[in-house]
Amino acid sequence: MENWLKKLERKILDNTTIVGIVGLGYVGLPLAIEFSKKFKVIGYDIAESKIEMLKKGVSYIDDIKNEDINLSNLKPTNNINDLKACDFIIIAVPTPLREDKTPDLSFIKSSAMSIGKILNKGQFIILESTTYPGTTEEILVPILEEYSGLTAIKDFGVAYSPERVDPGNKKYTISNTPKVVGGLTPEFTEIAALLYSSIITQVIKVRDCKTAEAVKMLENIFRHVNIALVNELALIFEKMGIDVWEVIDAAKTKPYGFMAFYPGPGVGGHCIPLDPFYLSYKAKQYGFIPRFIETAGQINDYMPIHTVNLLEEGLRKINMKLWGSKIAVLGLAYKKNISDTRESPAIRIIEELVERGAKVRVHDPYSKTIKTKAGLFSSEDINEVIKWADAVVIVTDHDMFKETLPKLLTENPRKVIIDTRNVVCEKIKKKVRICMKI
Repeated sequence: MENWLKKLERKILDNTTIVGIVGLGYVGLPLAIEFSKKFKVIGYDIAESKIEMLKKGVSYIDDIKNEDINLSNLKPTNNINDLKACDFIIIAVPTPLREDKTPDLSFIKSSAMSIGKILNKGQFIILESTTYPGTTEEILVPILEEYSGLTAIKDFGVAYSPERVDPGNKKYTISNTPKVVGGLTPEFTEIAALLYSSIITQVIKVRDCKTAEAVKMLENIFRHVNIALVNELALIFEKMGIDVWEVIDAAKTKPYGFMAFYPGPGVGGHCIPLDPFYLSYKAKQYGFIPRFIETAGQINDYMPIHTVNLLEEGLRKINMKLWGSKIAVLGLAYKKNISDTRESPAIRIIEELVERGAKVRVHDPYSKTIKTKAGLFSSEDINEVIKWADAVVIVTDHDMFKETLPKLLTENPRKVIIDTRNVVCEKIKKKVRICMKI
């Protein structure tokens, strides 16, 4: 083990190491771009359309510009055999939930099988996909060993480093966001940390893979339960006639002991709606019922339905029913100023509206379509959509909406407006018939 580890160390230090990235999505592609500034990178993905776009120097990720793609250092491929030339292979594939909210590790497993078939002695595998503690040692390593005939630690290295990618964040990118690393052995932790420190300003080394996996769980469950708490408070304060947004703005003036979280129509994205259920699943295998985490999930899952309930209440105030009403849903992305619709609350809101008999049209300046169980909804001209609608539901707080919606909605005042992100209500509530906030 000593010899091949020393070889990897030398190659990192003299910039001759070759890095492979498996999965070129929202995590893998930015990582490949960052590594390609320093090393030769082989980017692998099973989606031929992605590979063809990258070969032409065209990006399909919002945060990556075409000019960021350096094809002299980045080789896009859908041939798994190309990864034989890599010193390090980083797995950055999706980890979704099944319908019953249990972890779907099929992408990790299939990647491990494919890598195992071409794995050579002296290569180093790093998993970045978000998952429950124990996945690297209990799932990834056995598959790699079975399909390669090699032995972890003796023949190849393994570490876990949770991705920390925040789409649309201009301040914190891969290079200046601290990176957590934990290996199967202390030596593996050191070599993985050395690799990442070549492109990232700060690397935090933890005891082992399980600890690194748990870090990711804590980060996002912390956000998940705090969002659920403020959502529950919003529901309570709504009954009391108290504006939760005003309460939060006042509370956050306290310079210690408080961190502001905000209510909304639900949680979205590739982490917060999923990670709590990953840990919940694993906790039950240890004989523990994670009641607090699961309650938070139930509250956040309820918010899209509450949004439609508010809409129904608003329509009743003008003697209209939801069934047959024309509803404009504004905002499809799960957060502002990006096009990413993964797990967006808009999906559940649209499905609930259609289920209750409403006619739905949508608009988002960034996301052109969104796939729901009710079908595929296309974005349309915002002016036309607002004029057509009986009611408007604002799901995403895009900066563009903050600039344009107050004028558009006051020009069409005979509307019910459900403002789930506090975008316009304070500006227009005296100019329109009904503007209700979560």
